[in-house]
Amino acid sequence: MTFVPVWGGIIACYLFLAGLGGGAFITASLVKRMHPEATGVVRVGRVIAPIVVIVGLCLLMVDARGGLYNPLRFVFLLTNPGSVMTWGVVILAVFVLAALIVLLMDLIGKNEAPAWLVWVGNVFGILTAAYTGVLLGVVNTFPLWNNALLPVLFIVSALSTGMAAVMLGGLITCPEQVKGMVDLTKVHLVLPAIEIVLFFFLLFIVAHVSTAGAASVAAMVSGGYALAFWVGIMAVGLVIPLVIEIRALRSGDNRGLAIAGDVGVLIGGYLVRYIIIVAALPVVLL
Repeated sequence: MTFVPVWGGIIACYLFLAGLGGGAFITASLVKRMHPEATGVVRVGRVIAPIVVIVGLCLLMVDARGGLYNPLRFVFLLTNPGSVMTWGVVILAVFVLAALIVLLMDLIGKNEAPAWLVWVGNVFGILTAAYTGVLLGVVNTFPLWNNALLPVLFIVSALSTGMAAVMLGGLITCPEQVKGMVDLTKVHLVLPAIEIVLFFFLLFIVAHVSTAGAASVAAMVSGGYALAFWVGIMAVGLVIPLVIEIRALRSGDNRGLAIAGDVGVLIGGYLVRYIIIVAALPVVLL
């Protein structure tokens, strides 16, 4: 029997952009604290954060056609506090609102955003990244999704892609400010390494919980999605950027390689969501 995935590229893009937005806001906060003189890089992160999440929400509305034609259905989600979708609406709404206010204050330039508001954005940025994993994890019939490691993987991936997006924007718009951010490069070096470890344990656990889990893992590592997994995620998205970051720490600035590494992280980040969505097989109850 052939299983047709319930979700596809649009939902994967929504999950990717939501996580990226949260990671970009947190990255901007880190840059602000560690390199307050890098105002251009901070602004790049603050511009990216709300915009990509809003774009992702628009994609979600397009995919959920009923909600697109009848927006009140999204409002009705708030009436069910026991639903993970309700939590998501609240988390995304608070994050986008906080990120937009911080961005507006940054663009006006008259007043610095209050620390408490930035912390609200940081906390809800993490919650946004975690929510993208929890949204899949509550679906009990899919072993690849229903795993405690998935939200952790999505959080780390969100931080990595958010940082890659901010650094890429900084390399394009204000490259001089990006130079010398060795401490941030070290953080960016650690994240792909953590992702590789998390992937190993996630797939190992899922492969041993059920036949459906084993089939899902097989589809990723040796089946129809193997090329995308090994080349797109592992090589382009994780290993090559990891090597580039190590080289950057040893040899100094190389703008072209840095841009290539950040683009690779973004490609891999999207493919992580896409492959996990389409390769997941449900437990069949006989």
